[in-house]
Amino acid sequence: MTRRPIVVVLLVAVAGVLTLDLATSRPLDPFTAPPLLALCSGQASGGAHCASLPGS
Repeated sequence: MTRRPIVVVLLVAVAGVLTLDLATSRPLDPFTAPPLLALCSGQASGGAHCASLPGS
C-alpha cells in the first residue's frame, strides 16, 4: 500500500465524523456557557485538578 490511499481514507473518516457531529449536536448557547476565565468572580471551580484542593 502507498501512503496516498491511507491518507485519503483518514481524511474521509475525519470529515465524516465532523459532519456527523455537526448534524447531530445542537448549537451552542453562549449565554449559558461557563466563563473561560472566572478570575475573581466568586464562582467555585469544578471538574478539574484544581477543584480537589483540600479545604482550610
